[in-house]
Amino acid sequence: MENITLTPIGLIHTPFATTGDAPRGPSSADGARGRIVVDEKYAAGLRDLEGFSHVIVVFYFDRSTTAPLLVTPPNSPVERGVFATHSPNRPNHLGLSVVRLEKIEGNVVQVRDVDMLDGTPLLDLKPYSAPGNVGEGIRQGWIDEVGGKVTG
Repeated sequence: MENITLTPIGLIHTPFATTGDAPRGPSSADGARGRIVVDEKYAAGLRDLEGFSHVIVVFYFDRSTTAPLLVTPPNSPVERGVFATHSPNRPNHLGLSVVRLEKIEGNVVQVRDVDMLDGTPLLDLKPYSAPGNVGEGIRQGWIDEVGGKVTG
């Protein structure tokens, strides 16, 4: 396989300096506010995004240093495959969160329910639209077994 090179398109600013400070997923972020500062050369790409209530944020876990294939999530007593979790410690250190969009001013996107660390590199933004993107018959595997809440 060929290597892929990604270039950040901006930075995410949040109140969380360390992994111990950060919520375990957007569902535990409890309204935490953040700013996504998109590089000026990509600012035109924000046009029409403000009409959406939520955005999908694709980011790089730049402070992750390990990539175990088996992890024990905080809400599970059982070790799980990393691809069945939201662990930041994964082979490519890619993160994805759905956050509430509050407003856009120029190249700054104000959001809520952030779970990223301050200074996290932004790779992409996408509008969130549901349920059409997913369809019917959604299953959550082991997450349903532990009460349906996704953390870590």
